[in-house]
Amino acid sequence: MIPASPPISQISVPRSGNRATPWQQLWRDAITDPHELLRLLGLESRSSELLANADTGFSVRVPRGFAARMRHADATDPLLLQVLPGADELSVTPGYSTDAVGDLDARAATGVLHKYQGRALLIATGSCAINCRYCFRRHFPYAQETAASGQWRAAIEYLASNDSISEVILSGGDPLSLSTPKLAELTGALADLAHVRRLRIHSRLPIVLPERVDAELCDWLHRLPLQKVLVLHANHANEIDDSVIKACRKLTAAGVTLLNQSVLLRHINDTVDVLAALSERLFDCNALPYYLHQLDRVQGVAHFEVSDQEAVRLIDGLRNRLPGYLVPRLVRETAGATSKLPIGHTR
Repeated sequence: MIPASPPISQISVPRSGNRATPWQQLWRDAITDPHELLRLLGLESRSSELLANADTGFSVRVPRGFAARMRHADATDPLLLQVLPGADELSVTPGYSTDAVGDLDARAATGVLHKYQGRALLIATGSCAINCRYCFRRHFPYAQETAASGQWRAAIEYLASNDSISEVILSGGDPLSLSTPKLAELTGALADLAHVRRLRIHSRLPIVLPERVDAELCDWLHRLPLQKVLVLHANHANEIDDSVIKACRKLTAAGVTLLNQSVLLRHINDTVDVLAALSERLFDCNALPYYLHQLDRVQGVAHFEVSDQEAVRLIDGLRNRLPGYLVPRLVRETAGATSKLPIGHTR
């Protein structure tokens, strides 16, 4: 195992005197100009080299607390590479599409995707606290396909009509970008459906903006009369600092089961050492590695791809090093498939 590398960034995070700054303010204070991000990291002189010279169609958003975990003056920092728009995003790659996993064909009602037996996914919002450059929904038509439209009416009606659905998945965007009262409104309606037993939330916010895990959120989760699973999205151990560990432990204290899914990304987490360090760091958060996803082939992200052969080699390396519960399952999501598809290993 290798330890998480400490950042040496000088980026400051807004504070309200001795009081914690509300997460909403930290959201509003996020970095949205890539030139500002490079300037704060001491990389401004390399902006013409590092940045796309045209609009990629996908804006920049980086919480300052996340940027503060980046290494100063290091253009290869694995956190920076996840959020910085580069020229490679402008390439059109054969075999890549704007709907790589068949979301649009899986629409069952406004904002409802129903791909797999027993569970349905709600596009709770199109908002994210961070815009990851490998995002598989970077082209998704959120304006037309968000479950919050019409106060969740169409989504709840669909779920009520299908008693085979025992698990509802909140995705987006990032569902924790919604206010806690809005989440309580939605989940109150879900809890009234006798056949719905579990709520699964997919969120990157406890990683990139751990302040979101406040007392109000934890109280809502604690009171919610459903089994609760939260799937984190962390790709590198350096994303997880003490504030993230504290936030995750608050979630487990509120009765939430924590899992993590990562995306395998070239030059970011494509070594056994890096993946092993991530698994160990996740366990510090009371989170188990769940999936290691092969890249979803959406246009603009081909430069992140790692071959299946290399991916299998990495998983075999993790099996040699870690206990089985810290080895994620290597999978791919394929449009039209009835589940995530495992990618075989060499033994």
